[in-house]
Amino acid sequence: MWTRAELKENAKKYFKFNYWKMVLVALILAFLTGSGGASVGSYSQNNETDVANSFGAVPAEQLSALIVGILVGVIVVCVVVGALQWFVFNPLTVGAQRFFVVSHYRKAELGELGFAFSKSYLNTVKIMFLRQLYVFLWTLLFVIPGIIKAYEYMMIPYILAENPDIDSKEAFAMSKQMMTGNKWNTFVLQLSFFGWGLLSAITCGIVGIFYVNPYMYMTLAELYVALKEITYGGGQNSYVQNGGQWNGGSATLSNDPNQWNNPNQPSNGNWN
Repeated sequence: MWTRAELKENAKKYFKFNYWKMVLVALILAFLTGSGGASVGSYSQNNETDVANSFGAVPAEQLSALIVGILVGVIVVCVVVGALQWFVFNPLTVGAQRFFVVSHYRKAELGELGFAFSKSYLNTVKIMFLRQLYVFLWTLLFVIPGIIKAYEYMMIPYILAENPDIDSKEAFAMSKQMMTGNKWNTFVLQLSFFGWGLLSAITCGIVGIFYVNPYMYMTLAELYVALKEITYGGGQNSYVQNGGQWNGGSATLSNDPNQWNNPNQPSNGNWN
């Protein structure tokens, strides 16, 4: 069974060894997932009154055309944002998560960010879209079911990072199996970063960018590795999906940072 202390200790070890690259990838991942975004301010009541008065002074025909134009603009913006999310941001998210998973085994390179664009791209787009859709639909049944499903499907980006060709049903089934009995402990693990989040807010995000975010993302990648090994076995080997089971790859990758630059150490192992 994994422990928070063990995961965090491992995360610190790998984070310090590949510091600047992890900082950059974590910054990109925070942007992609919206965890580093700022809230948008709202209009004051006086501004709302002025806008209402302005609309009242517009002739009915022009007002109808204006409303139609606004609706068309909103639809176009939604389509563009959705396309960026599904076809660019989601694959980049998988690549960023792959970067952190690879960092458990060797010194990862920034090229891992583009992994999903070169390996079964459309399959990654489809599965990540389904993940977001399912969570959204479950959220419509009040918020709690959506939260539960979000944790149940939490491992899907990591699974895709190692198995981009995986069938969607198997990806969801594997994530569900890995998270069975681990949802609450994962929530507590994330909650343990709350103090760091406050410190980041106090420092206007500086601590978050240069320490908290990469530390947290590396810890979650360590959680994935731990759950993968507990659920499917295989030790430190990379994993390939085979008939619903994960089997150890042929090359073992060291999790000792001091050996990552060893020319005798496998540079790619059995990663797809």
